[in-house]
Amino acid sequence: MSTSVVEHGNARPSLGQVLDFAWGRGPFTATEAMAGASLTRSTTIDAIDTLVDLGVVHELANARDAGEYSGGRPARRFELPADLGAVIALDAGDAHLGITITDLARAPLAHLRTGLDPQHTVGQRRATILRHLEAALAESGVPRDRILALCAGVAAPVARDGSSPPHPAGFWERTNPGLAEVLAGWAPVVQVKNDAVLAAAAEGDLGEAVGCRDYIALVAGERLGAGAVVDGHILHGAHGGVGEMVLFDHVRGVDSADGLGPVTARLARGLIEAGEASPGGPLVALLADGLPADRILALAAARDPDAVRVARRAGEFLARVVAVLGSTYDPERVIICGAIADGIEPVLDAARDALRPLLDLPAPVLLRSRLGADIVLTGAISTALAAARSVGLPQLVAQRLRG
Repeated sequence: MSTSVVEHGNARPSLGQVLDFAWGRGPFTATEAMAGASLTRSTTIDAIDTLVDLGVVHELANARDAGEYSGGRPARRFELPADLGAVIALDAGDAHLGITITDLARAPLAHLRTGLDPQHTVGQRRATILRHLEAALAESGVPRDRILALCAGVAAPVARDGSSPPHPAGFWERTNPGLAEVLAGWAPVVQVKNDAVLAAAAEGDLGEAVGCRDYIALVAGERLGAGAVVDGHILHGAHGGVGEMVLFDHVRGVDSADGLGPVTARLARGLIEAGEASPGGPLVALLADGLPADRILALAAARDPDAVRVARRAGEFLARVVAVLGSTYDPERVIICGAIADGIEPVLDAARDALRPLLDLPAPVLLRSRLGADIVLTGAISTALAAARSVGLPQLVAQRLRG
């Protein structure tokens, strides 16, 4: 984190170093902080006492009062309280909005999920997002001046300034209706990120890519989107377009950026229309419900022969997608993310078999995400907490020093 915290114009790096040590640690002693922050004892104690005076660090009961005393002078104990501030995460998709507010220990304080009208104008979408954001903040009980960071995920490429480039059909401008500007006053740090980038952040922080430096989080439900991490860095590009999947319009056997949901339904319908499915079988029975992908995959997991054939063909489709990503980014792992991941194993089994001959490089390991449908919110929380640690909290301390 930034270790420069200002007191009357003078840098106090020691305050930042102690804050960095204390973040997410729970109770600690001055001796532990001294070692962890690489400071002298007197400097450590001075920094801790300053932070206690500012109400940023709390002094706890000493070891004797806490029942941990074993002789000698009891050590003073301190903690950076999780309720010192909060962060906001948004997932603004084409037709849905998710908002989560957490404390600094990631404990949820409010959660909201609702639909968004894809036909809304930019102005209507802005107003709707702000209205629900105000409602979530009220539910959380957190004063607005205690919000240390905010991160919003959108279904569009996002440049470094939080804007999205124009889209031929206006889709990107609608899904990211100038959120960086609209939300600018909500926190010391406001970030807008592509949803697949946030999925990659979530997998690296809490999921299947912990400790991995080269991986792709493939959001694969309705539309394909890839968050690419190479050499430990999430890739963005000049316009935030790394991982945009329009390239698959030009890949034989893939032919579009449609995700595994519509592709699985399309393959099932093709199997039925070709007369290859059992007329009285459970796959044909799903026609009345529109051939939902999750139920097709559940049938495949139960070894229904028709659904297994669909899953195998969906796996061949996925293998072509992964082969292109593997040749482009050389990942160690490709993680299938989103709600579709819950039942994806039959497809992954087929994709693993089909992938090997499609690559000259070693094939990436194919995994399913275990972070669920809210993975974009999970990544937005991780991103907002990192910003709160590096910027929001030091700014809070600087304000209290000046005040």
